[in-house]
Amino acid sequence: MVVERFRDLLEAELAKGKLRSAGIECLLADENLVRMDWFYSNAIGGLRLMVRLEDFDVARAILDEPIPEEIFQPDSEGRYTQPHCPKCDSLDVNFETLNRPLSYTLMWLGCPVPIGKNNWKCQKCGAEWVVE
Repeated sequence: MVVERFRDLLEAELAKGKLRSAGIECLLADENLVRMDWFYSNAIGGLRLMVRLEDFDVARAILDEPIPEEIFQPDSEGRYTQPHCPKCDSLDVNFETLNRPLSYTLMWLGCPVPIGKNNWKCQKCGAEWVVE
């Protein structure tokens, strides 16, 4: 049974690892197709993380766990504090190194040149900011 859909392979692999570390058997449907050409991901509806029917509720609960504000780092001194969105204070933020819309457009036009950027983006409210 499909417990979650993902566009990007990295996010799907992280979710798969989270479930496997909890002892839940799972697999990614269409993983090989997306690995061959990641551009197909949108065309096929993304990667599907599949679990057994009896594990669905537990898997859903694990994937819905909130993002921790701090993470203990055993190899260093202290804790790592997650970055927050300055606009809505959400913890659901990503560091972006690729200008996806521009890079994808260039790829579609036959000029596969990645255009970079270095900023944080909030997945909840869409705010973008640069940390100096």
